[in-house]
Amino acid sequence: MTDAATATAPIDPWLLAKLVCPVTRTPLRWDAARGALLSDAAGLAYPVRDGVPVLVVREALAI
Repeated sequence: MTDAATATAPIDPWLLAKLVCPVTRTPLRWDAARGALLSDAAGLAYPVRDGVPVLVVREALAI
């Protein structure tokens, strides 16, 4: 994950570096175009609402 990617995320970069996918336990990456945290391993996009990551599988969208 690059500094540019974390700089545009609506959540703290420190927290973003520690978040993992609840399905695969792999790191998440911020996608500004989707406004979501992506799990490439699971193929899921987790929404971020009001700066809060929603890491609930049933709320995630397939990518």
